[in-house]
Amino acid sequence: MSSADFCPRCGDPVPERAEPLPGMPRDRDAVLCDACYFEDFDLVDAPDRIEVRVCSQCGAVHRGNRWVDVGAKDYTDVAVEEVSEALGVHLSAEDVQWGVEPEQVDQNTIRMHCTFTGFVRDTHVEETVTVPVKISRQTCKRCGRIAGGYYSSVVQVRATDRDPTEEEAQRAIEIAESYIAEREETGDRNAFISEITESGDGPDIKISTNQMGGGVAKHVVRELGGSFEEYPTLVTEDGDGNEVYRVTYAVRLPKFTPGDVIDPEDDEGPVLVRSVRGNLKGVRLASGEKYESEFEEGETPDARRVGTVEDAAETTVVTVEDENAVQVLDPETYESKTIARPDYFDDEAGSVHVLKSRAGLHVLPDEMVERTDESA
Repeated sequence: MSSADFCPRCGDPVPERAEPLPGMPRDRDAVLCDACYFEDFDLVDAPDRIEVRVCSQCGAVHRGNRWVDVGAKDYTDVAVEEVSEALGVHLSAEDVQWGVEPEQVDQNTIRMHCTFTGFVRDTHVEETVTVPVKISRQTCKRCGRIAGGYYSSVVQVRATDRDPTEEEAQRAIEIAESYIAEREETGDRNAFISEITESGDGPDIKISTNQMGGGVAKHVVRELGGSFEEYPTLVTEDGDGNEVYRVTYAVRLPKFTPGDVIDPEDDEGPVLVRSVRGNLKGVRLASGEKYESEFEEGETPDARRVGTVEDAAETTVVTVEDENAVQVLDPETYESKTIARPDYFDDEAGSVHVLKSRAGLHVLPDEMVERTDESA
């Protein structure tokens, strides 16, 4: 028996072992007998302590060089994951299995009792290690910015020749909140609204980034109509000397809104506005025919407002004279008036809603009046 067949530490015989495959590293401890080998053998390499940095505001966990939203109700699962990544198992071990039993010591300390089993040199081995996990509560960059009122863009919602309605202002805020919430759900931690204020002329919405401010402005205009312009302001330079701009997105809602009654002054009578997306669309009150402004006019044709559906009053139908005329009571004087009969007039109706203006009395579509009543 050669010297290589005996343990260099104790002198006991060492059984022959298979040679490693070409290119595989040699185990320098292969010359040791099992007794000497296991005397210094550690199945698991574990740190003395693990610290988990947690944001006390939003619950995000710091991993690597960034904060990550984990959505955990408690941090036991987070502690298990951190411990599993920190533990190292000996490369010679095969069929390794492990389990963990967490012990909540206090609000910020969890002891992780970990048990490992496996086979080394065809010998069953088992090892238990305990790793304390310290929950360190801090403030992440995002929450720090929110607390400090940080923003990079402002979306100002205004209207042409009027103030935005309460419904428009509220809807614009809802659009902004929904847009930012969608970005948050995708994991974008730069997405937040730092402040919403009412200027008296419309809401001002302060948003975390310029890109998201532009996105909010586009969504508001897409739904409520109008247009917007960008006004950048240089505020500072970053560490690399790049200029940093804060952008104001000035949203200008259309002059008219759905429910307005306007007179395009084309001698065809007033129009009830139904939509201002892209260009103004509505219905002629005298005939019931559809109306759509020219492309060049957009959502603000050359017209004057003569009233809204909120000004409508219910009155009695006296009689239907013919296919073009109907007789109703004037809601103010109670005199019988013969007025135009639009296509949407219901022959069986005993009463209708009418709008009285300098242009006379006009029958309004019931669904538009009912929609206004429901939103009131």
